[in-house]
Amino acid sequence: MSHSTNTPGAGAVTWPDILRQAQFTQWLAPLVERHGLRPETLRPASADASFRRYLRLDTRVPGESRIVMDAPPDHEDCAPFVHVQGLMQHAGLNVPDILEWDKAHGFLLLSDLGQHTVIERLDAADPQAAAAWYRQATDVLLQWQLASRPGVLPPYDAALLRRELALFPDWYVAQHRQVVLSEAQQQVLATAFDRIVAENLSAPSVYVHRDFMARNLMAPVGEGGPLGVLDFQDAVYGPITYDIASLLRDAFISWDEEFVLDITVRYWELARKAGLLGRASASASGWGDDFGAFYRSVEWMGLQRHLKVAGIFARLTLRDGKPKYLADAPRFIGYLRATARRYRELGPLARLLDQIEGDAAPVGYAYGRM
Repeated sequence: MSHSTNTPGAGAVTWPDILRQAQFTQWLAPLVERHGLRPETLRPASADASFRRYLRLDTRVPGESRIVMDAPPDHEDCAPFVHVQGLMQHAGLNVPDILEWDKAHGFLLLSDLGQHTVIERLDAADPQAAAAWYRQATDVLLQWQLASRPGVLPPYDAALLRRELALFPDWYVAQHRQVVLSEAQQQVLATAFDRIVAENLSAPSVYVHRDFMARNLMAPVGEGGPLGVLDFQDAVYGPITYDIASLLRDAFISWDEEFVLDITVRYWELARKAGLLGRASASASGWGDDFGAFYRSVEWMGLQRHLKVAGIFARLTLRDGKPKYLADAPRFIGYLRATARRYRELGPLARLLDQIEGDAAPVGYAYGRM
């Protein structure tokens, strides 16, 4: 049962138990004077798909606020967040400053990058207006990738790619759709997974945010300011194609393929000039000269992400009681089916997806609005 906090004026903030509430109150008390906080203004800022959540409270400076990250240590580890924050800040990205960190209890006091995410500024019916936001986002992405060094972040290797892919049959197919795959269907999925992983691993390796999309980018507070970057704690070192696929094949908003191509071409040209595509293995060595080869690899990286996210969204609903995420699953299934139909070697996967979805026709364009 949740308990309302006793902090004055903060009745909207609830705690999973009295102990967690007491830990927070004890941690916050000495910070009030140090940072000029107004604890009576404590309120929810945003929730997270994990056990992590964010609270906002004002300071004594009019119009100024701070963010509290509440990450229970028995469920969440703040150390990766702190590590990646340092890497991003060193690379010149606009990320929250870490003002205080209670490592033992999982509380952080952060600077506040604003109250509006980029997705709140987008209109799916107006790609022309959205293009400027996506150009800014790709500039931020390139800045992050150019700071890449091996051995600093966990590798996005075959083992991790396969663990993520397994979420699709385990949670989306078996648990959500309640479909029992035959041996032949399991082999189709296994063969497709082998091909997807091999394609993904042929890409050059860079720093990967791993959830780089409009919902995790903050709109500038003032005119001309940089975009803010959030939710970066799961960053890894892996395929350069992942974050651009994540940005343009979004969990929560979709664009027609003409728009996707325009932004991807711009990103490819800048990445090529920056030398980021020169780190490819032999199988991807033509990327710097062949946008078609690069775009194919982005699409195949998108397959891995969409299969993973469909499984995650099913798990969030069925295990964690968060049904709002599964409502966006049709968008991912639409991405998957459109891409699988585009490539001959993925034909068996396309037919299997049709069977899982009951042979319903894919909705919209290749990347159209669902």
